[in-house]
Amino acid sequence: MTIRNILKVIAFFAVGMIGGIFADQILWPYFVEKPLFSQYSLEKALVSIIEKKETVIQENTALTEAIEKEENTIMAVRSQTASGTIEGSGLIVTSDGLTVTLAELVPQGSVFSFFINGKAAPFQILKRDLNKNLALIKLGESNLPMVEFADFSAIKLGERVFLIGEVINKKETSKLVNEGIVRKFDKSSIETNMSEKNILKGSPLFNIKGEVLGINTINSEGRVISIPISIIKEFIGL
Repeated sequence: MTIRNILKVIAFFAVGMIGGIFADQILWPYFVEKPLFSQYSLEKALVSIIEKKETVIQENTALTEAIEKEENTIMAVRSQTASGTIEGSGLIVTSDGLTVTLAELVPQGSVFSFFINGKAAPFQILKRDLNKNLALIKLGESNLPMVEFADFSAIKLGERVFLIGEVINKKETSKLVNEGIVRKFDKSSIETNMSEKNILKGSPLFNIKGEVLGINTINSEGRVISIPISIIKEFIGL
């Protein structure tokens, strides 16, 4: 193929390309605006943009805020019995020192100690109910933080819950927390999916709002099972 023929091919190609562009961008749009071509449309397909707003509940933030709110409503319990030492926790119910814990943590004939934020508090044991496994104690303190009671009728399966306990070290106390969900419940107990050591017996169970659902026991399998707040309120007389 001669150079002349090559130049012809290139020229034909260039003319075809220019013609195609002219027809697509100028000629065709011109004709479709005429009545004969009114059934055609060059409108581009509409693109719908929907703004989706999603509110995400920061449960972890809610949990830490609830813990900060209620961590000072806990007391530590220590009982020296003939067979050894029993330790656990309890809940401050009123600002003038009314508290509740498990009866098994304060057996008769023992030497008792109660601590609020590491400080030993004077006390008086008002009553025990061995059947309900609850004990009512009056601490000689005032201006204590108070808790809010949950509505037991509003509890739901799978509801997120947490516990706070106070344990006694050699020279001070410290707080421990755990969190889980309600596994099952009835009028006599609230079973969670949490497992714990006996040292956290008597710790209160809270919902994510920081309201008290019950007082915790630990069964033989280490499962946290709570005495419902409805039973506790009846025992206290509230």
